Amino acid sequence: MKLMYAIVEIAGQQTKVENGKFIYANKLSGNDGDAVEFANVLLTDDNGTVTLGAPFVSGVKVVGKILGNVKGDKVIVFKKKRRKGYRKKNGHRQHFTKVLIESIG
Repeated sequence: MKLMYAIVEIAGQQTKVENGKFIYANKLSGNDGDAVEFANVLLTDDNGTVTLGAPFVSGVKVVGKILGNVKGDKVIVFKKKRRKGYRKKNGHRQHFTKVLIESIG
């Protein structure tokens, strides 16, 4: 069984990706079914053989397919100042893109 994963920088965040798995990245431009390519690979692990980049691993890229845009869970932002009668309640739902990782290499 071949286990391979990579640490990739996507939109300023580092994400662990594996073949055949889904990831949720901050909203990416593109339509459903489009191929997306991530070239900023920081680390790869191929059955215990770890390759570390300085800062990126050369010649390695991660290819995925956009499956759609989704919204994350609602986050409640509540601000209050005691004894002043000040209260603010806001909600926020982050937009994500669901990506299927097709290949690493």
